Amino acid sequence: MSDRRLMTQQDFDELKAELERLETVERAEIAERIRTAREWGDLKENSEYHDAKNSQSMLETKILRLRERLLQAEIHTGGDGGGDVVGFGSHVTVVDEASGRELSYTLVATVSADAAGGRLSIESPVAKALIGARAGEVVSVRTPKGDRRLRITAVA
Repeated sequence: MSDRRLMTQQDFDELKAELERLETVERAEIAERIRTAREWGDLKENSEYHDAKNSQSMLETKILRLRERLLQAEIHTGGDGGGDVVGFGSHVTVVDEASGRELSYTLVATVSADAAGGRLSIESPVAKALIGARAGEVVSVRTPKGDRRLRITAVA
């Protein structure tokens, strides 16, 4: 599996803005909390100090993770979604052959995924099964409860 993370330019820009906010505003706020807590004396029993240091640690971990995601980013410039073949950015309507239930998904970058909102990560098992298929085809998706067969009714 590739270390690259597929995302749109908008996803990339949003991650970059969040990283900048964390590195400037959030870091400054936590540094001030630590400074204030140090002024209160004995650090061994200073819960405010320990809380601020814990927050600092979590912030630095989040910053490192965001930097890693940005370094691994592969910007998708369009071209796959739309047309009659399922790809990144496609809006796909399927019917679950077992239940008869109609489902609609838009295949998006992992950072934009929201399964409840119909935004399916391009790296999810369902998306992987759908990629490259066309309307009218049936794809099989392996799930913990067994294989699901999805008939593609529309691709946009």
